[in-house]
Amino acid sequence: MPHVIIEHAADIASTEQMQTLCDALFARLAAHPAIPQANTLKLRCVPVTAYRLGTAGQSFAHATLLLLPGRDSDTKSDLAQTTLRELEAHLPDVSSLSVNLADLDASYAKRVLPD
Repeated sequence: MPHVIIEHAADIASTEQMQTLCDALFARLAAHPAIPQANTLKLRCVPVTAYRLGTAGQSFAHATLLLLPGRDSDTKSDLAQTTLRELEAHLPDVSSLSVNLADLDASYAKRVLPD
């Protein structure tokens, strides 16, 4: 399970560039020991057309990792840094890159159709 939601300024990258970022981040997170089942990993990018960031540097990408409870703070920090490194590698000219982690509520519900 983690869900990774990357909100970003709509004009920072093409759809293809954001897909490349998703694919690279998926590969990095799927290889992480804290993610034992890659098939549960879900990534998505959400372009944002209206925003305001302080007074300078008006481009941004912000990733939120939603995790089931139980990972320790060192593991969470490593997942955040892994995510930030991929953002930096794929969006080098973006002025504001950030990552936040949040635990999903234990009562999180989902439905998956069989293949």
